[in-house]
Amino acid sequence: MIKMEGAIEFTEEQGMISDSAVSFFREQYPMATVRQLLDDERGYTTDGWRSIGELGWLGMMIPEEFGGAGLSAKELVSVVEPMGRHLVGTPFIATTLAGQLLLKAGSEAQKSHLLPKLASGAAIGSVALFEPHGAWEPDQLRATAQRSGNGFVLSGSKAFVLDAAVADLLIVACQLDGAPALFCLSGPQLQGRLRRETVIDETRRSHRLQLDGLEVGSDAQLTGGDALAALKWCHALGALLHTAESAGGANSALLLTVDYLKTRKQFGQLIGSYQALKHPTVDAMIAVEHSRSHLYYAASLFNGYDGGESEVAVRMAKVHSNESFYFASDRAIQFHGGMGFTHECNAGLHFRRAQWNKFSFGDTLHHRRHLRRLLMP
Repeated sequence: MIKMEGAIEFTEEQGMISDSAVSFFREQYPMATVRQLLDDERGYTTDGWRSIGELGWLGMMIPEEFGGAGLSAKELVSVVEPMGRHLVGTPFIATTLAGQLLLKAGSEAQKSHLLPKLASGAAIGSVALFEPHGAWEPDQLRATAQRSGNGFVLSGSKAFVLDAAVADLLIVACQLDGAPALFCLSGPQLQGRLRRETVIDETRRSHRLQLDGLEVGSDAQLTGGDALAALKWCHALGALLHTAESAGGANSALLLTVDYLKTRKQFGQLIGSYQALKHPTVDAMIAVEHSRSHLYYAASLFNGYDGGESEVAVRMAKVHSNESFYFASDRAIQFHGGMGFTHECNAGLHFRRAQWNKFSFGDTLHHRRHLRRLLMP
């Protein structure tokens, strides 16, 4: 049985990064801007993306030798949590995960060539990890790569590929000779192979990728590390980053509810004075605080899905964030009454983000099954 030890670490540097991110997203992504971007094909602005790159956030977990800051997951989540509060829909997470796969599995030449571009924001990256059959395990792949001449022919399809239409590079996971392998595709190779998916979260840009018959050279394969180990690391980080988004989103949904309870009157009284609304709001507040505590503890320990404390902490954090964000956003809709169900009410946008995040990189049941394995062997 794994014994959890240690404490949440929150350094002065994390505080400075968090304060900077809170100010940036509050100014650059007010809800009016978020709503305007719902109808934008890319879902983000060029100026906003350039500013994120200039602030150095895209290279936080990339070593300095490749143009990054050489920081850790605990600094990274300090940016992603306030990003989640404002429902930001940039390719930030997709690019970050692409950078980590390159770092863990790429050759020195591939890392030297591509990582500085991702770290600066000069290039947008994405990852194609999941498939239509719905498995979240990194080794349960049906897409395949077959050797052909001096390269490979890829087959199969990928689902929920974020920001693929704007990606300059896309890392695809396939089965090769019975084991996972990673291939780096360029933007032009994706032409005609992408189909925009309709997903519940309108701030996301998700695509289906058809690989059948795609020929790539031998230099497309990432050969600098163990592909399965890199995928496990990427899955763990993806779960952690979606946890950070959900923690921020749950806090935002809670504040939206509290503001409404303090202004809406019924029968001559503020509706926030009614116990039937007070008690669920307190439950939501407690759930939000639990979610944030789990998030920063997991970020402090983060070492991927290591079979130990890091894995337990990440999976626990994902479970709590799944439930707390769903509950807080659902209460926000309910407490706004009939208006809460309209498109104009911001509570609905938070609820749809909660639904997307709940199933990204594993739903609650998936992570609880793994927690049972880890905690009760």
